[in-house]
Amino acid sequence: MLLEKLPIPVVEEKLTKLSGWKLQDDKWLIKKYRFKTFLDAITFVNEIAKLSEDENHHPFISIDYTVVTLKLTSWNARGITELDLKLIQLYDSIYNTSTAQ
Repeated sequence: MLLEKLPIPVVEEKLTKLSGWKLQDDKWLIKKYRFKTFLDAITFVNEIAKLSEDENHHPFISIDYTVVTLKLTSWNARGITELDLKLIQLYDSIYNTSTAQ
């Protein structure tokens, strides 16, 4: 099921296949994305917002000029779930598409 808390070793194993994602306090997934311009960062955040609304699962978003930090967990599960792992892969896909231009 997508909303069951995953064991930490499972999360750590899955993160080895993803670039830049870190596990914090055994309950948060965190990554910083860098952009050429502030507007590129904002465009990325808008895409993340649309995806988050579609999935009804929302990350914490911090925008520091050209750096966007995403922080994600599943509150109801009190940790990381398959849904979180699915979304971080989609976030990376959006980033890769936006920076490929």
